[in-house]
Amino acid sequence: MYLAEYLGSLFIMYIILVTGSPIAIGAAFAIAIALTLKISGGMFNPMIDIVMAVGGKIPYSEVLPRILVQIAGGLTALELTKLVKV
Repeated sequence: MYLAEYLGSLFIMYIILVTGSPIAIGAAFAIAIALTLKISGGMFNPMIDIVMAVGGKIPYSEVLPRILVQIAGGLTALELTKLVKV
């Protein structure tokens, strides 16, 4: 589950950083959610995790690890973008 959140966040953030195109970003979100919906729920935004926990859809114990892997995925995408553009 955490690997899916990490890879989905990495993919989405990479597309955002490389293209900046709203169509590409929307497509990236759609693809990432479709691929991870059954695994992790496709929640790549920390605020969604918090709201889902408050709503009782996920346990509070999963919120911090999810947020940390989402941040790690975003930071990995940033570093990958730096490497590719060099």
